[in-house]
Amino acid sequence: MSDFPLIKNVPFSETLVLTDLVEYQEGRVVSRTFVQNKLISFTLFAFDKGEGLSAHTASGDAFVQILDGEALINIGGKDFVVKTGEVVVMPANVSHSLEARERFKMLLTVVKGEG
Repeated sequence: MSDFPLIKNVPFSETLVLTDLVEYQEGRVVSRTFVQNKLISFTLFAFDKGEGLSAHTASGDAFVQILDGEALINIGGKDFVVKTGEVVVMPANVSHSLEARERFKMLLTVVKGEG
């Protein structure tokens, strides 16, 4: 085992409900990062209805899993409505944005190359 935990902000060796690890807050985007390093980031988000992230790019492929609710995700100018249980991958270096059509929670995993 490592001298320091590789995963943070979550209890170890107990059963947890992923969607309970981040709460909705009115008018806000709330996040909890579990891993962030030069190769991967792993973050849980809760978006209130109408909240979102403006167009931006990421240096790695971003795997989005919708855990609750519904989001409008734009990838390279194409809109996708993504609902509970669905996933979408946003390619590295392609502009994307997100908007909460209703409150939603997502697990975001960004995987980067070895630089």
